[in-house]
Amino acid sequence: MPTRFLEFAELCEALAATTKKLEKRALIASFLQRLAIPDAALTALYLSGTPFAETDRRALNVGGSLLSKALAEASHASRDAMYAGYRRHGDLGAAARDLLADHNPSGSPLTLHDIQHAFDTLASARGPAAKLPILLDLLNRSHPLEAKYLVKLISGDMRTGVKQSLVEEAIAHAYSAETAAVRRAVMLQGDLTAVVTMAAEARLAQASMKLFHPLGFMLASPVESVEKAIERFREETGISDSPVRRVVLEDKYDGIRAQLHCGDPAQPSRVELFSRNREDIGASFPELREALAHFDEPVILDGEILAWNPREARALPFAALQQRIGRKQVSAEMLEQTPVVYVVFDVLYHGGELLLELPLAERRAHLESLISRHAPATAVTSPRKQTLLFSEPAPLAFPRLQLAPAVHLESATQLDRAYAEARERGNEGVMLKDSASLYEPGRRGLAWLKLKRELATLDVVVTGVEFGHGKRAGVLSDYTFAVRDGDTLKNVGKAYSGLTDAEIADLTAFFHQHTLEDYGHFRTVEPLKVLEVAFNNVMRSGRHNSGFALRFPRILRIRDDKPVAEIDTLARVEEIYNSQPERLNEGESK
Repeated sequence: MPTRFLEFAELCEALAATTKKLEKRALIASFLQRLAIPDAALTALYLSGTPFAETDRRALNVGGSLLSKALAEASHASRDAMYAGYRRHGDLGAAARDLLADHNPSGSPLTLHDIQHAFDTLASARGPAAKLPILLDLLNRSHPLEAKYLVKLISGDMRTGVKQSLVEEAIAHAYSAETAAVRRAVMLQGDLTAVVTMAAEARLAQASMKLFHPLGFMLASPVESVEKAIERFREETGISDSPVRRVVLEDKYDGIRAQLHCGDPAQPSRVELFSRNREDIGASFPELREALAHFDEPVILDGEILAWNPREARALPFAALQQRIGRKQVSAEMLEQTPVVYVVFDVLYHGGELLLELPLAERRAHLESLISRHAPATAVTSPRKQTLLFSEPAPLAFPRLQLAPAVHLESATQLDRAYAEARERGNEGVMLKDSASLYEPGRRGLAWLKLKRELATLDVVVTGVEFGHGKRAGVLSDYTFAVRDGDTLKNVGKAYSGLTDAEIADLTAFFHQHTLEDYGHFRTVEPLKVLEVAFNNVMRSGRHNSGFALRFPRILRIRDDKPVAEIDTLARVEEIYNSQPERLNEGESK
């Protein structure tokens, strides 16, 4: 018998009601065990908070404003009731349950496969007018509890305390498999639904690597001084007399972290570049696609896209690169004005084998051999317009694929000098990597450290916007932002300086499309846009629900390359607060 969506919603409610990880895992595993495999597969996918598998590039493209409109029509709620419901919970899904409390569902009960079919239809529908009837049909057929988790699933904000890693554990528990085997299969296949089927049929060993779905990125932990870097490596390696023997130094680049997939014999010209939030950003960098299309062996590389000055062979500031981000078409002039390179520092897959479990020293040797063979063939230039041939020097041909320089760390003095030289080259700082470290996708540990001595910065997400004043009275230029606190977001400040007029215009259009509630001058927005902000101090403050406020915050840049799941945490804010030499008086938030 098909599984009703109401049963799924009841499971989600039970999961949200407990903070105990083992209890959550047991609830999920028990639920999966009693379902037919296709329904179990959809359950696992939806519990992870996504409507489609990683390898499925489709998106629902349903924003908060459209969801709110559908909910208002289905519930016949007034604007004030919609506002009150959202403000009561800070969550449109929970508000939907309240607004539809007296709603009697019409039509046949929703099943998991009904939801799947509706998602397929939403993904193919073009524009709000085509999507609205589909949303209304789903809401009209929903019980209040179903509406809650339907809206949450569509908005990608489940808030049940369940991450994909826990779903993977539950799959293993349900089908008597090893958790490591499930996770490896998910990594290789990029499809949670397929892995559920494989686990249920005891076929996890058959999982094989497929290109063109991104693996998780290994992350580095921040460290603020040479002394702390040395000390933390001593703690990690257990070496007391010579903690730097197995440490490699690289520059920390100020570009876009990107994972390269190419060389598939079945698709020889296909090249894809994935950002940290797993989006394919290759269209913004067509010259890299062109340069890397010659690869004749399947490979996955980890590196950084940098704006590049070919005459001085050095990176340009991130601001020069930012105009390329998100573009589907790049003009010839932009290709000339902002050249880019792909600087590689790791290899994850080559020769039909994943290399993640090799130590960094071995991966590095493999990478050096690979780049030496392929880099020369990537020296291509963009065609220049004839009118420019005699007015400017001919463009240089330079390798678009470059190996990140790396040296062994021998002393604190060398590290201090390396940091200064990296800054002189226009890079952010230095990376320190344990030569014995394995590549752990999605993990942030002490095997990789990043040394930056700049004024403290935070990566935050915008939760509210308002119109500015004076010449900015017609644009949304003031941004309230938050950090993560578990599964919730806590506001820590508001900033309005640091962006160009063009960036503010782009953000204004974006936030109009992703408004949750419009209160005239101020509006709450979907937490989708990540910013990097700098500030002078952290203060205790009752102004924000975090209990903290940033003093004199200013926006350094828009971080479209960073997913919301990786913004900074409230614990990090408190850590900065406690590390300040002189704390400001309580309550002095300005």
